Amino acid sequence: MASSDTENSQLSLNDASKRPSYMGLAGRNLGLAVSIVSTTGFLLFGYDQGVMSGIISADPFMEYFPETLHNATWQGFVTAIYEIGCLIGAIAILLFGDALGRRRAMIIGAFIMIIGVIIQCSSVKGHKATAQFIIGRVVTGVGNGINTSTIPTYQAECSKTTNRGLLICIEGGVIAFGTLIAYWLDYGCTYGPPDLTWRFPIAFQVVFGLVVLIAPIWLPESPRWLLTKDRPDEAMTVIAALRGLRVDDEETKLQVNIITDSIRASGHKGGITPFGALFTGGKTQHFRRMMLGASSQLFQQIGGCNAVIYFFPLLFENSIGTDHNLALLLGGVNMIVYSIFATVSWFIIERAGRRNLFLIGTVGQCLSMVLVFACLIPGTKSAANGAAVGLFTYIAFFGATWLPLPWLYPAEINPIKTRAKANAVSTCSNWLFNFTVVMLTPVMLDKIKWGTYLVFACVNAGFFPIIYFMYPETKKRSLEEIDLIFAKGHLENMGFVKASKELPYLDDRGIEEMSRQYGFTSDDEGPLEEKHRKGAEVPANMPAYPGGMP
Repeated sequence: MASSDTENSQLSLNDASKRPSYMGLAGRNLGLAVSIVSTTGFLLFGYDQGVMSGIISADPFMEYFPETLHNATWQGFVTAIYEIGCLIGAIAILLFGDALGRRRAMIIGAFIMIIGVIIQCSSVKGHKATAQFIIGRVVTGVGNGINTSTIPTYQAECSKTTNRGLLICIEGGVIAFGTLIAYWLDYGCTYGPPDLTWRFPIAFQVVFGLVVLIAPIWLPESPRWLLTKDRPDEAMTVIAALRGLRVDDEETKLQVNIITDSIRASGHKGGITPFGALFTGGKTQHFRRMMLGASSQLFQQIGGCNAVIYFFPLLFENSIGTDHNLALLLGGVNMIVYSIFATVSWFIIERAGRRNLFLIGTVGQCLSMVLVFACLIPGTKSAANGAAVGLFTYIAFFGATWLPLPWLYPAEINPIKTRAKANAVSTCSNWLFNFTVVMLTPVMLDKIKWGTYLVFACVNAGFFPIIYFMYPETKKRSLEEIDLIFAKGHLENMGFVKASKELPYLDDRGIEEMSRQYGFTSDDEGPLEEKHRKGAEVPANMPAYPGGMP
């Protein structure tokens, strides 16, 4: 694709009003189109996460791939190797994401996923089928790693402040719906011919993959990415289209100025962000912000979510003693619970905020794991039923909080200069520890039984103080306001959690004025840096807007 393919023939301009559109859509409708494609990418992600749960322990699959036959280590490996592919995809975005752009990366990711699906489904018994299936899992994972590293950033950079949290939470929430579809499709296919048991659920991913492959061709590129590439005319056109404004509208120009100031403040000079930028401090706090985002993805995985999602039927068969059919059925019911609670954050994310939901989810997950291991200790069937309740409450708390939030937080906490690379680092953290947990869970269940859940309970308890003292609130903040939170904390020598509470909600002009007060129209060590270190006050008459940016 040519570098100018973002604004090609799919862009139309009404010469009289100068209101740009894509696919004939502008404003709210264009934003909805961006969200639908982004959401489909995460629906595919959720489907691929859940599809192996009902397949890995099914007799037809184990007979076709004999290495997995009642072998916990092989079952864990075939399932978890997907995460290695995802890690490779995330690393690819870390290396090449700035050059590719958001939209092109999504298209490439979807194409690679479809190729991986074809490799898996074409496995032939007796012809190194297991090796081919594993290769296909890895290739599919590479595509998913590319998409999950890119889509939240793309959505965040194309959204308004007032609905950014909601839209990315919807993305995260539909992971549960994808998993729900996979679980019930797995269950339905158990009543068909042996090959149908596993080939059709694997192949069905292509339906979602084609949407992510084709639709972005007609969507706009991220305006913030365009500005980092010194393409202001194209960025102004995209901003105008996303907001339903004229290109020469004052609000369009103001938005471009605010984003441009943010880019200058981060020291970005155009081109590709060097890796060294991820490890800098100063008022931009690149390293701290990268670690905050990456830690949220780390915590999501080591809290035990995929021990429940991937291996729910195995947990019921091995820990609680149900037969395979009932385990699959209960797994499907659990995914319904998962999906219902995944919608909770959609309604409360901008009211409760990110910090509160993180903390509530942490406590709920910890207590659920305590209930599970406590009920498994006696070793009786009646007590084990209590463990089933704990697994259900765990997935409910996870779906409402820790499922969407780690996809939202890194996308908005990182500054524009390092957003693509830092978000890729966060996703690398996710997939690395996803692999570790999925690989170890069957072995832990086999060796230490209920102790598996005790480990996860202790791990969840350790999250609470880190979140409470380290995670600043970002609700109702524009991406540029979040830059000001970290500048305020650094320049005024206060904790960043406190800075997020003290910084007033600003409108566009307030952001522009405060950016100048903090020296954000120059390089990182701006002319006002020393002034603020000496205790200068921010003007009390700084214009504020009670609900954030309009």
